Amino acid sequence: ECVKALNNRGPDANGNVEYQDGDLWVNLIHTRLSIIDLSNSANQPFCIGDLCLVFNGEIYNYLEIKNDLERKGIIFHTNSDTEVLLQAYIYYGLKVFKRLVGMWALAIYRKSDRQILVSRDRFGEKPLYVHQTELGTYFASDVNSLAKLVGKKFSVNYNHIKRYLVNGYKSLYKTDQLYFENIKALPSASFAYLKVNQQFESTKFWTPAYSPIETTEELIIDSLKTKLFTAVERCLRSDVPLAFCLSGGIDSAGLASIASKVFNYKLTTFSIIDPDERYNEETNIKKVVDDLGCRSYFHKLSYKDNFFARLKELITFHSAPIATISYYIHSYLSQAISSQGFKVAISGTGADELFTGYYDHFNLHLYTQRNTDQYSQLLEDYQRYILPIVRNPYLQKHDLYFENENIRRHIYLNNDIFSECLSEPFYEEFTEINYSSDLLRKRMLNEAFNESVPVILNEDDLNSMYYSVENRSPYLDVDLFEFAYTIPTKFLIKNGYAKYLLREALKGILVEPVRTDRTKKGFNASIESLLDLKSTEIQHILLSDSPIFDLVKKDKIANILNMDKLPNSYSKFIFNFICTKVFLEQFQN
Repeated sequence: ECVKALNNRGPDANGNVEYQDGDLWVNLIHTRLSIIDLSNSANQPFCIGDLCLVFNGEIYNYLEIKNDLERKGIIFHTNSDTEVLLQAYIYYGLKVFKRLVGMWALAIYRKSDRQILVSRDRFGEKPLYVHQTELGTYFASDVNSLAKLVGKKFSVNYNHIKRYLVNGYKSLYKTDQLYFENIKALPSASFAYLKVNQQFESTKFWTPAYSPIETTEELIIDSLKTKLFTAVERCLRSDVPLAFCLSGGIDSAGLASIASKVFNYKLTTFSIIDPDERYNEETNIKKVVDDLGCRSYFHKLSYKDNFFARLKELITFHSAPIATISYYIHSYLSQAISSQGFKVAISGTGADELFTGYYDHFNLHLYTQRNTDQYSQLLEDYQRYILPIVRNPYLQKHDLYFENENIRRHIYLNNDIFSECLSEPFYEEFTEINYSSDLLRKRMLNEAFNESVPVILNEDDLNSMYYSVENRSPYLDVDLFEFAYTIPTKFLIKNGYAKYLLREALKGILVEPVRTDRTKKGFNASIESLLDLKSTEIQHILLSDSPIFDLVKKDKIANILNMDKLPNSYSKFIFNFICTKVFLEQFQN
């Protein structure tokens, strides 16, 4: 049952090893998506001596590590990153995690001391869930598989459901709560030892920080190009063809252009087109495709798409509501990529959190530079270029943070209204981690590790793995990330451009009209592009009897559905309501 539940994640091979030693019983199960070294000799569990490894992800710098270990006299019997990972652990011990560049969730059992070591990568690109009982400790890559291992349904965590409904996706990783009780996720950038009848305690092996250095714009751009090219080159390492997710922004378009023009990679791109002009990026996408001369696939959103059937299917696999509508539509990308025979997809996750990109970053940058010589020019640029295109009312104030640097109302926009839609109002203070005294960098690091990026990575992993596709994120290369956080904040925004440095690094590589486009539509869509909310049939489905109405007031939902035009925050709330309705109908005990 567990292997069957994991089949989407690894349809190419599967195996398990069992160890029984007195009162201890260990069973390691693995299913494989073959990407590097396609031979059977690289299948898992992979064992050397009394160590046995199960591992999900990719070690992008495995060739460099392998060369180092070969110089030390270690002999390899496969061409896999799996063997490199285990040999590197044997040689370096726990210090190995700082040497790895990549994404991973792993477990290593050492027979001699009867202990299991588990670890996750720095950004949490690959998931690892743990459930502990008096009978034993269970861990898996997703909640479905964990439930099969344990042999029971988990109880819904209604507090987390309320958090999702009222505060939205940016609140989901503020605590260690999940959608089910008695499940914990191993934190990112950490390792832990799993022991029977003992709560696991994780240890961080890496902590992000902003550490600016004295430098010049020219030096930054030269170094950025080098780091960025290396990150892309590493993510191109594969024994199967790769696809590129392509939106109209510079993040994904920049990666595709580097792969094509710097590394001569023969590209195939996949894009979503939303008919809603607020999110339609078709013009920019076509400019990139024409410039690169690559094969491209487009999926246009339509009422004809079977929304409810697809949503139910995804929520069943996710064992969770879909975080935002972006990841509902992202599933079409994963499906198209898989249908064309690709096993790996490259995406632009993380660029906003490294180089700026969200509209509130302009307000934050103005605040951090308020006492500098460049402030008047920055303000003029903001008023000329940003003010006319930003929709959030809070962010239309250039001095938003000047009187109160802790204001965050724009992040949980209208959550007071959405709380009133619940049978029992839900309120939770906005919190963030004090990563830095620099307000912009503090926000960006919270977005990277506690708000936006963890959600993106989790949803990307689930969507891509549902279709047996691995998702790779070159911007989350640790060397690139650590370099970005040595850049003084003053350089990040210039001439009214967020991602100014990234744009400069892409000069001559990314087609000029896209490189210089200031608008940010994001990989997004409106619920009204997928459902006619005024339709009697749709309203009947949404307002039909359901466990959701033990939590939410039906009349409040009806009123929102009948609004003339849904504001963006209301559109997000209705999508979350629909997801919660489907989730509870599937998983409520």
